[in-house]
Amino acid sequence: MKQPALGLVASAIVIAISLAYLSLFDFGTFVGWVAFAMLCLIPAQVVTVVLAPNPPYARHLNQPARGVVLLLANVVVAAIATWVAWQVVGEGVAPPGPIPSHYVVIVVPTTFFLAIIFGGWPFGKMSRNGGVIGGLTLVASYVLTYAIFRLFFDYGFMQGAPVYLASAPSGMFNGEMALVFYVTALAGMFLVLHFDLWPLTKAPAVMKQPVLGLVWLAIALGVGAVVMWIAAGPFGLRPMYILTRITAPFIFGTIIVLNMLQNSLFATLTQPLKGVANAVAAMVIGVVLAQVFGAASSAIVGSFPADVPDAYEVWLVNALLSVTFPLLIFYAAYFNYWPLAAAPAAKEEDART
Repeated sequence: MKQPALGLVASAIVIAISLAYLSLFDFGTFVGWVAFAMLCLIPAQVVTVVLAPNPPYARHLNQPARGVVLLLANVVVAAIATWVAWQVVGEGVAPPGPIPSHYVVIVVPTTFFLAIIFGGWPFGKMSRNGGVIGGLTLVASYVLTYAIFRLFFDYGFMQGAPVYLASAPSGMFNGEMALVFYVTALAGMFLVLHFDLWPLTKAPAVMKQPVLGLVWLAIALGVGAVVMWIAAGPFGLRPMYILTRITAPFIFGTIIVLNMLQNSLFATLTQPLKGVANAVAAMVIGVVLAQVFGAASSAIVGSFPADVPDAYEVWLVNALLSVTFPLLIFYAAYFNYWPLAAAPAAKEEDART
């Protein structure tokens, strides 16, 4: 099977599995421990796929053994990260509430920024081993995110609520608004990927680290700022509405277009037209799939609890990005679409993306 049919079929299979998985949990269990743990899978997944895609322990394996081993290694790392984040940010309170959950959410954009925008810099200068670079990037992502969390996020608006924590940061901005801005900046990073880094590729001096990382990050943050300024300002949209109707659908659609379909939809077009077509397709696909998950929520959850603010939005964004997002990447990157596609031969050398 070839693209784009391969990606479409694979996406449909994973989405069906995701919906079945979601149906196993009630609302409280899902937005508590399940979403928290699933989010902690993503940073390790990102550094593996981007910086260390062919680790020694899986190098000589064929599918599906290779995918299983990569997945198990990912789960082990995520389990450690889950426990540390729960203890350090969540004060060990069970189940983890919105404050530690916000922290593990924003670790994801930070990891993408360090791994993709900066390409593992500066750790690539310290070692040529993908595992070392990936490991250092992963640790740096959690540490840097903690500093960002303490400096910029404020949860004073939650004081008096059962989910409030004494150690909650009292930073510069409303925690919910800061969360949505930061995740929207990740959407800005993906927007640049739709254009294959055009027009940055026309300036060789920019295409070197750390200059590329700084410029690309500035663009991503700028996109996040513009979207938030327009959506929350003139349109007066709530942060969680922005996250679930604009940001999350675009990110989710991007994973379908660039990862699952391997950028094949508009392969004959050149930039910048290809980027425009990719971005529009990602938004349309993401919005449609968000509607599918939203429609399924009534059968999966039933009625949402009235005492949980934005309960529908919290469930929807986690269904899309905490569960289905990593499952799609696991299948495409770890299992190489097995058994739909012929598995490539096991590689002998370490490879880096």
